[in-house]
Amino acid sequence: MTDKPGGEKRTGLLNGFAAYGMWGLVPLFWPLLKPAGAAEILAHRMVWSLAFVLVALLAVRRWAWAGELLRQPRRLALIVVAAAVITVNWGVYIWAVNSGHVVEASLGYFINPLVTIAMGVLLLKERLRPVQWAAVATGAASVLVLAVGYGQPPWISLCLAFSFATYGLVKKKVDLGGVESLAAETAVQFLPALGYLLWLGAHGEATFASEGAGHAALLASTGVVTALPLVCFGAAAIRVPLSTLGLLQYLAPVFQFVLGVVYFHESMPPARWAGFALVWLALSMLTWDGLRTARRSARLRAEAAARAEAHGAALAGTAGSAGAGAADASRSSTDPVEA
Repeated sequence: MTDKPGGEKRTGLLNGFAAYGMWGLVPLFWPLLKPAGAAEILAHRMVWSLAFVLVALLAVRRWAWAGELLRQPRRLALIVVAAAVITVNWGVYIWAVNSGHVVEASLGYFINPLVTIAMGVLLLKERLRPVQWAAVATGAASVLVLAVGYGQPPWISLCLAFSFATYGLVKKKVDLGGVESLAAETAVQFLPALGYLLWLGAHGEATFASEGAGHAALLASTGVVTALPLVCFGAAAIRVPLSTLGLLQYLAPVFQFVLGVVYFHESMPPARWAGFALVWLALSMLTWDGLRTARRSARLRAEAAARAEAHGAALAGTAGSAGAGAADASRSSTDPVEA
C-alpha cells in the first residue's frame, strides 16, 4: 500500500483536529440552549440531525446503502440498538454539562478506551498484551480512587464510557459510514423524538416557539453540531493512519477537562486530581504500547516486502540465466562444425 501524499495527510490532520476540537468545545454550546431542559434538547438534536444528514445525502446522492440495509433484518436490529445506546449517551452528556458536571463528563471519554479494551476481552475474547493489562488495572484503580473522593462511583463518567464503548462495538458490526450510520440511527430516533416535542408543545412546556427566533435557531442548529464533526471525522479517517486518529481522540476530553476547570470553575479536590492522574497514566501506557506495536508491525512489513522483492529479483535472475543458457545451446546446435 502506498503512502498518502503530503497534501492528503495535511487535509486529514486538519479534519481530525476539527472533528475532535468541535467535540471538545461542545460543552460551550449546550448551556446556550437553556431554558430548554436536557430532554427537549436531546429530542431536537435527534430531529434536526436527521434533517441535516438527509440534506447531505441528497446532495451527494448516496442512497444505495439504505436499500441494502432494509433487506438485512440483523443489521437493522443492530441499528436500533445503536440508536438506543447513543440516545442514552447524548442525554446523559447534555444533562451533565448543563448541570455543572463537565469535568466528570470528560472523565467518561478519558476512560472510554480502557472500557473498550475490557469489553473486547470479555465479549470478543481478545487477548491483551501485558502493558494493556497494566493500563486496564490502572484505570480500574482510578475509578476506585474517584469513588472514594466522590463518596460514590463516578456514575456519569461510567455511563458515558460504557454507552459509547457499546455504541462503538455495535457500529463495528453494522459497518456503515459515519453519515449513513447517523442517518439510520436518527431515523429510528425521529418519531419518538418528534412525538415528545409535540407532547411538550401541547402542554405548553416547549421552548422552541416561546423563547424567540434566536433560541429556535440554536435548537435547530443541534443537527449541525451533531453531524458536522462526523463529516470531518470521516474525511480524516480515510487520510491519516489509525494510530494518528487514536492520538487525536484524546483532544476532545482534554478540551472538555480544561473547560470544566478553567471556564466553568468546577472544583478539583485532591482525590479527583489523583483519579485523573491515574487515568492519564493508563492512557499514556496504552499510547506508548500502541505506538511501539505500530512501529514494530511497520518494520516487519517493510522487512517482509524487502525479502519478497529480493526473492523476486533472484527468481528473475535465475530465469534470465536459464534463458541465456538455452539460447546458447540452441545456437551451438545450428552452427556449422569447424574442420
